[in-house]
Amino acid sequence: MASSSAVGKLSREEFRRQKDLDAARKAGTAPAALDEEGRPINPHIPQYISQAPWYLDTGAPSLSHQRRPSPDAPPSSINDRWYDRNLKAGPAAKKYRKGACENCGAITHKKQDCLERPRKKGAKYSNKDIARDEVIQNIDAGYDAKRDRWNGYDAADHKKIYEEYEAVEAERQRLREEEIDNQTTTDLAAVRKVAKAGKAEGKETDPDFGSSDEEDADVDKYAEAADAVGQKMDTKTRITVRNLRIREDVAKYLINLDPSSAYYDPKTRSMRDNPVQNVAPEDAQFAGDNFLRHSGEAPEVEQLQLFAWNSAARGHDVHLNANPTQGQLLHHEFRQKKEELKDSSKVSVLARYGGAEYLESVPKELLQGQTEEYVEYSRTGQVVHGKERAKARSKYAEDAYINNHTAVWGSYYDVASSQWGYKCCHSLVHISYCTGDAGKEASQASSAQNLLKASVAVDNAPPKSMVDAHLEKSEADRKGKGKQRAGELDVEAEQGKLSEALSEEKKRKSRADEGDGRFATKKSKGEAHEGKKFDVTEDELESYRMNRRMAEDPMANYVDQEV
Repeated sequence: MASSSAVGKLSREEFRRQKDLDAARKAGTAPAALDEEGRPINPHIPQYISQAPWYLDTGAPSLSHQRRPSPDAPPSSINDRWYDRNLKAGPAAKKYRKGACENCGAITHKKQDCLERPRKKGAKYSNKDIARDEVIQNIDAGYDAKRDRWNGYDAADHKKIYEEYEAVEAERQRLREEEIDNQTTTDLAAVRKVAKAGKAEGKETDPDFGSSDEEDADVDKYAEAADAVGQKMDTKTRITVRNLRIREDVAKYLINLDPSSAYYDPKTRSMRDNPVQNVAPEDAQFAGDNFLRHSGEAPEVEQLQLFAWNSAARGHDVHLNANPTQGQLLHHEFRQKKEELKDSSKVSVLARYGGAEYLESVPKELLQGQTEEYVEYSRTGQVVHGKERAKARSKYAEDAYINNHTAVWGSYYDVASSQWGYKCCHSLVHISYCTGDAGKEASQASSAQNLLKASVAVDNAPPKSMVDAHLEKSEADRKGKGKQRAGELDVEAEQGKLSEALSEEKKRKSRADEGDGRFATKKSKGEAHEGKKFDVTEDELESYRMNRRMAEDPMANYVDQEV
């Protein structure tokens, strides 16, 4: 665990106590270990994650080796504590010392550990050329550090190997070029000599020796031995062997080492996107497989393959791989007929309906062509340098307000009446004349007065006791049961009552000059007695429901406009 990363070997008792502590931390009975920043360490983290390697181990519980180092932190190195190679201590001794190496005279090692060439007469007996003593360093390295094969390795030493190989490769390249130049010169001289001799003999025997076929055949016959640069030709088998891949090419995944760049699939060795986004695909070293797939003659091959599939589906014997020449010719003929048919149909339509003058417009290359204006944008899309391109405007009128309005219809919503209107004057009448701030003040005063009257009408209503409510409910239930027992109802009488209630509702709305019609008191025949309660019949309630405004209906405020 994270707490068991201390350096040193634990005794059996300490190991048992450590295991008990880890189990208690996992169970939650003991507090978790804290790192150097005072943050608790999850006890369920595996040991191979929580335990730091030997070159990053601080001897205390920590998870800093699992976190990304800050960019300002100095880079860590495993070569901080290692032996200094070939480091000698001070000047050499003048005479042999007791206990020193009998071969070289250094006191830091024995004869069997001496690395110098064995002398014919050692320093013990000659007392000459005594070597200097080595510097003995005590490096407290752990088990892993002692067995690390790269510990203490200086990467600068590898530069010597590179330089040596580069020198050898340069010399080999120079010799190869000289050999090719000499061989090419010799082969061309031999070809010219043989061709000239054959031409002279042909003139004596055949006057029509001037045909270039035999001359070219002789040149080819003697030029087969000349090897071209970058390939090897076997004249017996007539096989040209080329290198499948140039070793100097950079791999796709090495072009951009940023992990958030283009995705590289190692299984198929494909990188579809451009690894360097800020470089144009035409100038990039590698612009992605998608760019290569749609560049050059690849689109033409795709169109040819699609034509072959469509032709085979219609019963024609066309196959791109079996007979590519036939497919190419048929595709070319198909495109010519298609263009001719398109032109003929266009001419016939223009001859019948007219409108050729509208087709004479500015060429598309001029409308959407490139210009010399330089525009630089920021990451948020704002223009940093240059002039932004003008946006295309619609053919319809934009920002056109009618009747002196400064806002469009539907920019204001009245909650009290559930209607839309104009924001500039709060008018709820469509295509009305704008009254400005005066209309706003009038609308606010009207809505406030209506709300005040409605609240007063509700407050002045006499309160209803629980006994009265219970008696009314019992009476309504009794009437309902009596209607059910009466059997079939008189349909004509019910329709007459409903029509009468609808007419009464319309009259009530026309009489309701003050306040909202929903809060106006009922005044019917023989029931408008002061201080007495009155009931709303089912016909009147149904007529109210039929005539009330449906605010949730999306077509409630629809106004038909004649065009």
